Amino acid sequence: MGQKVHPNGLRVGITKDHITHWFAPKSSFSSDLVQDFKIRQFIKKELSSAFVSKVLIDRRGSKGQERIKVIVRTARPGMVIGRGGQGREVLRKKLVDEFNSNIEVDVEDIPVPDLDAQLIAENVASQIEKRVTFRRAMKQAIFRARRSGAKGIKIMVGGRLGGAEVARSEWLREGRVPLQTLRADIDYGFAEAHTIYGIIGVKVWLYVNDFAEYAKFASPIIPVPASVKHENLPLEEGEISHDDA
Repeated sequence: MGQKVHPNGLRVGITKDHITHWFAPKSSFSSDLVQDFKIRQFIKKELSSAFVSKVLIDRRGSKGQERIKVIVRTARPGMVIGRGGQGREVLRKKLVDEFNSNIEVDVEDIPVPDLDAQLIAENVASQIEKRVTFRRAMKQAIFRARRSGAKGIKIMVGGRLGGAEVARSEWLREGRVPLQTLRADIDYGFAEAHTIYGIIGVKVWLYVNDFAEYAKFASPIIPVPASVKHENLPLEEGEISHDDA
């Protein structure tokens, strides 16, 4: 039975960049990894209304003099930065106090939120929590993504949909979503909707375009000339000709 793996599984490090950049010895690798996870959790909680898609972390320097640079990708940079940069400075001080590390905070804008899979998933989950029917929320998200230029999008929801006794999953897709084409830029997002019936999971696969540096390696489709007919091709072993039938 075929299963869908994470689209970044085969692409990360080749056509997609890592969300964390650092190197650590074996003795401190696990602690740094856990700290990255907690930093992302902390920022997501502090900026829950700022539509944060990704949190990138870069560590430089030796132990004890390490500098951690945190890049927040958000659809509402003004809400994070604040007036005169006060909001960003407040966030930086909270991170320094919480993790006792030298942390810098930078903010990157997401120009088209409707072309970010994580933001789409969180938006659908938010709509479901507000008692909007899941099909309506999915169709609206698909319409906005296609209107913004997406070549294809697939949304799947799973759980006690509509308060049903038995959990199930449903999905909608429009356009192409070539998960096995590694040169295709497939963005993936996951979010959870917390309802009175339980948790409903939302997954989004978004196909925007091919990676430009890999598109030139695509094999061209060679059309078969009209003069070539099936009966002129050599028969495989065990194949019966229509003339002999």
